[in-house]
Amino acid sequence: MIRSILAAAALWFCAAHVALAQSDPGPFGAKYCTATGGAVQTRIPTYGTNGGTPLTLSGPRKFCAYTAKDGSSIYLLLNTLITKQPTLAALAYYAEVPYDGSTCKGSPGSCYCSQLGGTDLFGGINLAGGGWVLSTDSTDVLDACIFPDLSSIDSYGLFYHSANIIRGHDLAKVLRYKNPN
Repeated sequence: MIRSILAAAALWFCAAHVALAQSDPGPFGAKYCTATGGAVQTRIPTYGTNGGTPLTLSGPRKFCAYTAKDGSSIYLLLNTLITKQPTLAALAYYAEVPYDGSTCKGSPGSCYCSQLGGTDLFGGINLAGGGWVLSTDSTDVLDACIFPDLSSIDSYGLFYHSANIIRGHDLAKVLRYKNPN
């Protein structure tokens, strides 16, 4: 019973995200991503990636992936990258709030995302798994922290940044919204 309620809640959240999705960033988003050293990726929300038959959901989104020479990466929605207005994802990145995982039993990236008021689509604690699957590689699943304003950033990239570890690229150098502090 509880498992089906959690699955329904995850599906509802995903449906709400799709229904309320931000507008398409258009060609500017892709051009800005690549001009700043990133690569545009289309990712598809998918439930049940930990086995069985994954359920592909509606609402693919464009992410910008920044990968460093050491192989580390960080991802964010194109809309989060290109807006000059503050977003909760950008503010979370700039804030570098210390991680307090004392009460969370999921993955550290997911727990950190929850600590900041976001969700990583399927919570990182759901045994069925899920996240944003790369359109060209069904084994590449991204846990992206989605905030109430629908801005989104890589949960693990955000988690590592809270410990002053830059994965992929320092987003402070490429986010169009600049931290006023």
